[in-house]
Amino acid sequence: RSVYDGEEHGRFMEKLEARIRNHDREIEKMCNFHYQGFVDSITELLKVRGEAQKLKNQVTDTNRKLQNEGKELIIAMEELKQCRLQQRNISATVDKLTLCLPVLEMYSKLREQMKSKRHYPALKTLEHLEHTYLPQVSHYRFCKIMVDNIPKLREEIKEVSMSDLKDFLESIRKHSDKIGETAMKQAQQQRNLDNIVSQHPRISGGKKSKKEACASSDLEVKTTSPMSEQDSGILDVEDEDEDEEVPGAQDLVDFSPVYRCLHIYSVLGARETFENYYRKQRRKQARLVLQPPSNMHETLDGYRKYFNQIVGFFVVEDHILHTTQGLVNRAYIDELWEMALSKTIAALRTHSSYCSDPSLVLDLKNLIVLFADTLQGYGFPVNQLFDMLLEIQDQYSETLLKKWSGVFRNILDSDNYSPIPVTNEEVYKKIVGQFPFQDAELEKQPYPKKFPFSEFVPKVYNQIKEFIYACLKFSEDLHLSSTEVDDMIRKSTNLLLTRTLSNCLQNVIKRKNVGLTELVQIIINTTHLEKSCKFLEEFITNITNVLPETVHTTKLYGTTTFKDARHAAEEEIYTNLNQKIDQFLQLADYDWMAMEPGSKASDYLVDLIGFLRSTFAVFTHLPGDVDVHSTMSGKVAQTACMSACKHLSTSLMQLLLEAEVRQLTLGALQQFNLDVEECER
Repeated sequence: RSVYDGEEHGRFMEKLEARIRNHDREIEKMCNFHYQGFVDSITELLKVRGEAQKLKNQVTDTNRKLQNEGKELIIAMEELKQCRLQQRNISATVDKLTLCLPVLEMYSKLREQMKSKRHYPALKTLEHLEHTYLPQVSHYRFCKIMVDNIPKLREEIKEVSMSDLKDFLESIRKHSDKIGETAMKQAQQQRNLDNIVSQHPRISGGKKSKKEACASSDLEVKTTSPMSEQDSGILDVEDEDEDEEVPGAQDLVDFSPVYRCLHIYSVLGARETFENYYRKQRRKQARLVLQPPSNMHETLDGYRKYFNQIVGFFVVEDHILHTTQGLVNRAYIDELWEMALSKTIAALRTHSSYCSDPSLVLDLKNLIVLFADTLQGYGFPVNQLFDMLLEIQDQYSETLLKKWSGVFRNILDSDNYSPIPVTNEEVYKKIVGQFPFQDAELEKQPYPKKFPFSEFVPKVYNQIKEFIYACLKFSEDLHLSSTEVDDMIRKSTNLLLTRTLSNCLQNVIKRKNVGLTELVQIIINTTHLEKSCKFLEEFITNITNVLPETVHTTKLYGTTTFKDARHAAEEEIYTNLNQKIDQFLQLADYDWMAMEPGSKASDYLVDLIGFLRSTFAVFTHLPGDVDVHSTMSGKVAQTACMSACKHLSTSLMQLLLEAEVRQLTLGALQQFNLDVEECER
């Protein structure tokens, strides 16, 4: 910098050149000093070159020999190298196969399980294959094919398990009749057992309740793993003897297809789809089950089959409710039951209305009670069924009334309307045993003797008792109080007396050509039946254990019925007599212009008085051994005589005052007077 700054380039260059010259001189001195050594080194180097050439020739020769000798070794080494490479490849292949073989084995196992329809284990195998084995060998093409197939296999498992479920649903639809029949048999056995137990002192720790029995049965079914290899729908059950234990309703059904399908769909994340499908299908089946056959009302078997199917349906649903978590829930079951209850009650109302046979109605009632008890045992509310049975009870009463109307008609038509003759004590006791009749005077009389009433009295009395028994039969097992049963029987009996029996008696009294003897006998008969009403009251009290003094107790109207019948018979007697008098009066042929009277009363009047005399003889020849009857027939005779006399006098007066009689003679009046005197006499 100082050279450039001071502009002394020239001087600097001079100094530099002087320095170079100094160095050159020093180099030359050095070379001169070492020159001999350099020459010696060159000479030695030349010698070394010769030796090196020799050495090179030797090395080349040795190398050639070595190459010739090493060719075999190189070939062997190449072979060894190839061998080592193959060994390494084999080892790698073995390692890879070790990974692949389990995959192939699992896939083979999967296929085998699919083939043998073990779908739930197949699904588990598929899970292991997908998550454990395939990720280790995912880069192989066959693994990629497997991975692509997994969704298809899952879908196939879903479809096959759904097919199994459909088969199961179809099977239980067909077999619900058998399932229901078994459940109702169990309920019947339980009820019989309860009846036996109720008749003996209660023993603690007795038979398990139905629900407990169901629970234990449920536990047994739960132990059947969904991985069960079996896939049958309904198990075959042989018909067993009555004495043998009835198999549990759940014992008839293999529920494993439902459990498997539910597990499979749960594992596949489609549980909700499965639940919706199951419930939808069962709703459809419920509607089919609740559709009654058109001819169901014709036989009891028609009703029984209908009830069996409904019970079978709900037994299956109840079991599904208790053995699966949420496949069906209580709300769903209650909704189905509400629908079933309304449809069943509507069907029963319709079909029972066609039934005119009281014995069939009674059998139907017993069947409905068993149906209700069975389902109540499974926890279903059945109060509406018992309410409906009270409606059927009214219908049952109507069918009984129709039946007894025919019975009473037959009794009244076949009666001879004459006192019952008794030839010996055995016959006497038999009739007294049939009808509550006591008379000390009659008992003292020697045989043969006669009861005052005719045969229809004990027959009608016994038929009324039979009717009461028939009413009582219907009230059994309806969970009614004694008062309600008593009220029901009394109301039905009142209808029988006031409507059915009353109409039958009125028809007999009003029919054409009824004789006065028959009418008088009817009066006597109805008097005895009227007195028997208190015994009917006692009879009802004895079978219902409800005292007649109890508040709200309905009284029997039998007394009124028989009084009305008696009055109708009396009126018929008076009417008949008056009609006969009118017929005789039509024969009257007065000559109002006669100059002289006849010597005696008119022929028509003599005939009329003869008829009346023989008629009133009927009253006097009635059984008079019993005061009440002679008094009664006397009263009827007196009233009939009064009525006849009054009617005759009025009719004679009308004859005299007829508008057609414009004039009359004294002789005609005297003849008329003779007739009136004959009447007085």
